[in-house]
Amino acid sequence: MTRQTIAARAMPSRPGAVFLLKSVLLLAAIWVLAPTAQALTLLQAWQAAEQHDSPLAAARAAAGVAEPQRQQAAALWRPQVALTASAGLGASDTTMRGAQFSAPGLGTSSGVDFATSIHGGAATRVALQASQPLYNPQRRAQQRQLNLQADRAELALHSARQGAMLRTASAYLSLAMAQEKLRVLQGQIQSVQSAAQEAQDRFTLGAAPITAVHEARAELAQLQAQVAAAQADIETRTQALADTTGLPAASLAVQLPLAAEPEPRALAVWQQLALDTSTALREQRLATDLARAALDQSAAGKRATVDLIAQSAHDRLDGHGDFGSARNTSVNAMVGVQLTIPLSTGGMQSGREQEAAARLAAAQAQEDATREQLARDVQTAWLAMHTGASQITALQAALAASELRQDATHTGYEAGERTLLDVLRARNDTAATRLQLSQARVSTLLARLQLAQSAGQLDENVLREVGEAFSTQPAAQP
Repeated sequence: MTRQTIAARAMPSRPGAVFLLKSVLLLAAIWVLAPTAQALTLLQAWQAAEQHDSPLAAARAAAGVAEPQRQQAAALWRPQVALTASAGLGASDTTMRGAQFSAPGLGTSSGVDFATSIHGGAATRVALQASQPLYNPQRRAQQRQLNLQADRAELALHSARQGAMLRTASAYLSLAMAQEKLRVLQGQIQSVQSAAQEAQDRFTLGAAPITAVHEARAELAQLQAQVAAAQADIETRTQALADTTGLPAASLAVQLPLAAEPEPRALAVWQQLALDTSTALREQRLATDLARAALDQSAAGKRATVDLIAQSAHDRLDGHGDFGSARNTSVNAMVGVQLTIPLSTGGMQSGREQEAAARLAAAQAQEDATREQLARDVQTAWLAMHTGASQITALQAALAASELRQDATHTGYEAGERTLLDVLRARNDTAATRLQLSQARVSTLLARLQLAQSAGQLDENVLREVGEAFSTQPAAQP
């Protein structure tokens, strides 16, 4: 078998060459289009997501109950007026004996009997009643419950807004990292293509073994598989960010952070801040207060109440009875104070009180658990932020060393002291270090955002500060 035949067989297969050509064309297209594409900043992504994020929209709608609940709480101590009217069939039979009767011109008679009756007559009643609570412990507890529920609905919206911010930032940075991985892989493909061509030329001249060509082809095939996976990952993450922001997927050009400095405040400061302003802990405290108000309401059910009442009623009954046609009419009115003392509910009241006490104990235990979990979350995020900063410094040094090693290895390969496999490994190590550095920057920024969310401090100002760590060009630009 001739050397030319061996060389021909060592050349990359046609499908691999086609894939390589497509990758090169895609890379060229990115080079051409990236400078003209307008990069989407993290703050802009959030501003779009705020108007489109579905979970946030649901939380915003749920918070609409807060104002009606406050109105109900205020109405509990206002006068209540009711008008009742009824009509139907009625009967009346009245007998009176031994009465005294007197009338002008008729004198006075004693031992008089009176009798009236109406059978199947038309009965009507109209009554107007107004009441004003003066002392009612149960209403007071109910009013507190309604106000606490309104506070909880508003706080839930605030918590959902912070969650949407973190969700948007995570989707944004995940896409940026996926695009950076594709960019690095495409750069590796170009390098391996060049190395494969060089190995082929050397083999043709008899200056290198055929194993070098095989090594280059194997490395190229692996990179092609990684590029296909990276492209699929980008499509998935692009769609996720598009769903969150409502922006067209084709127009999303995100940025990759170039730096990630840790927030300077000490861990103890963040932990105290979290105890004071954490939305998760505040929500659980409200849940405990609600359970306590429910217990107060149950206990108040056995206490007396005092109401100021005013009422007026008109009753009328028309029909025929034992003595012919008759009509009975009565009008009464009253203004005064009404005292109500519950005597017995058959055990219902005590059962409700015991249930409310158990719910309060559970809420207090959950509040303690939330406080402990919050302390761990703050510590984890704070350590991740500062550890990430140290990793960034170390990886920057490692990247510089890897680049020097790559150059030295290539020089040794040209001098015949190193193999092509050594060159490919050096290049892979450099690419891997570059990706680790980008991932460390992304992870550090996410840890900073998670820390702010745990402490209830995540807002647009934090996103604006974090945005200063980003580049001015889309991450997909080489």
